[in-house]
Amino acid sequence: MSEIRLHLFQTGTLGCRRQDIYLNQGLGEPFEIPVPWYLVTHPRGHVVIDGGFPAICVTDPRGHWGPVAAVFEPRVAPGRDCAAQVRAAGFDPADVRTVLLSHLHLDHTGAIGVFPNARHVVQRDALAYALAPDWFCAGAFVRADFDRPNLDWCLLDEAWGDFFDLYGDGAITCIRSPGHTVGHQSFLVRTPRGATLLAVDAADTMDHWEDRALPGAVTSVTEAVRSVAKLRAVAERAQARVVPGHDPALWPTLRQAPAFY
Repeated sequence: MSEIRLHLFQTGTLGCRRQDIYLNQGLGEPFEIPVPWYLVTHPRGHVVIDGGFPAICVTDPRGHWGPVAAVFEPRVAPGRDCAAQVRAAGFDPADVRTVLLSHLHLDHTGAIGVFPNARHVVQRDALAYALAPDWFCAGAFVRADFDRPNLDWCLLDEAWGDFFDLYGDGAITCIRSPGHTVGHQSFLVRTPRGATLLAVDAADTMDHWEDRALPGAVTSVTEAVRSVAKLRAVAERAQARVVPGHDPALWPTLRQAPAFY
C-alpha cells in the first residue's frame, strides 16, 4: 500500500514577458517562470498533475510549438520531462493510473499519452475550448499534444458541480476555476502532512492570489477573480498551504522532490 504523498517537480522554466503574467505591467520586459508538475502517490494508483513541458520541447521546441516559441521559450534540460523524472525518482510509470489536467496550455501537457495505464481527467469545457479556441489565445494550445488517438479521457462536466473527488476519499479534489482559460481546474490534495491547494494557473503568483495584480493571460478577468475568491475559501476551510502555478519567488521556497508533503 502506498502512503498518500504529494511530490513537487519542475520540468524547467518558461521565458516570457512580464505582461504575460501581470496584466499591463512591464510591457516587453523579459520574465522567467518555473514550470512545475506534481505527483501524488496513492494506494489506488499514482496521479500525475499536468506534467509540465512535453519531452519534445528538449529537442525541437520550435518545430513542435511553431511561431509561438519566438515569444514563449521553453527552457528544459534532457531528462527533465515528467516521465523521465518519475523513473528517476524510483516510481514505475505503469503505476500512474490518472493524469489530472488543469487545462491544456502548452506548458501543462507533458503527461498526456506517456503513462500507459493512465486515464486523463480534464474538464469537458477545457478540451472543447482547446480544440476550438478564440483567436487571441490560440497560440497557447498545441493540438498535437492532446488531439491524439487512443487516449483514455474522463471528461468532467456541470453534472459534477464545482468539485470532483477523484478517489472518493477526499485525498484529491478537482475544483472548477475558470478564467485563465475556459474549463480550468485547480486541485486540493490532502495527505497525512496536511492539505495543499494547487491553484495552478488560476493564480500564477501570490500577487494574483492576494488580489495585488490581475493575471496577464485570461479568457475572462471576472471569472479569474471569482475563481481565486472561491479557491481562497476552499484553502481557508481546509487550512491548506497554497501553491500558485508559476511564482518565481515562492517556488524555490517550497519542499520539492525527493522531499514531499
